[in-house]
Amino acid sequence: MGKITISTLDKMKASGEKFVCITAYDATFSRIISEVGAEAILVGDSLGMVLQGHDSTIPVTISDMAYHTQCVCRAEPKSLVIADLPFMSYTTTQQAMESATQLMQAGAHMVKMEGGTWLSDTISSLVERGIPVCAHLGLTPQSVNTFGGFKVQGRTPKEAKSILADAVEIQDAGASLVVLECVPSHLAADITRKLDIHVIGIGAGRDTDGQVLVMHDLLGLSQHTARFVQNFMENQSSIAGGLRAFVDAVKAGHYPQEEHTYN
Repeated sequence: MGKITISTLDKMKASGEKFVCITAYDATFSRIISEVGAEAILVGDSLGMVLQGHDSTIPVTISDMAYHTQCVCRAEPKSLVIADLPFMSYTTTQQAMESATQLMQAGAHMVKMEGGTWLSDTISSLVERGIPVCAHLGLTPQSVNTFGGFKVQGRTPKEAKSILADAVEIQDAGASLVVLECVPSHLAADITRKLDIHVIGIGAGRDTDGQVLVMHDLLGLSQHTARFVQNFMENQSSIAGGLRAFVDAVKAGHYPQEEHTYN
């Protein structure tokens, strides 16, 4: 696998080939994930839960994210590295610029931020200054207290219409990717058809352009997992085998199955 860029993903979308994203937080797993063929690595603020032991991502700081992004990038993975902007690190365009600069200088190729149309101006400003953006819609974990828990989003016609409108506006603002988390599969399929940019699903059905899972979840290490999680370590003798099984399953269209989706 050569060095993955947005241009690589563009070609994959045009040809209908699925791409794979897996979270990583250190150099060792970054190297392995790249070697098994995942096109993207997400340095996720999920580290607050799987590494730091918090019950949400809210306590994670920009310093935490910069440190783990540096660790991931020192392995020099061929995968595209996306780094999360954590809770309250992009409340204004200026703050977003400063936070994104830290992550890009730590080695990230793109930053990810949660939210809809209110981020349009910020996304445009970042992209204009050479910082690619991945947006995140649906269940946005940094808003867990607003949602009243980790709940499926977009089930009502009003919610679905709002998420679609957000996706279109974010694309128009210049985002390169968008993550759809925990939304009905038919909504994710509709958004994927209507957008030119890449859609990455997590709990969003099989029709998105790519799939992402938290590494600890797909390796069967998490104590509590969502409906969309499959343990890919089953029948595998190594961690690399489990990660490769996830990559292969997405590529072959074997994951996600109906039992992993929401309606």
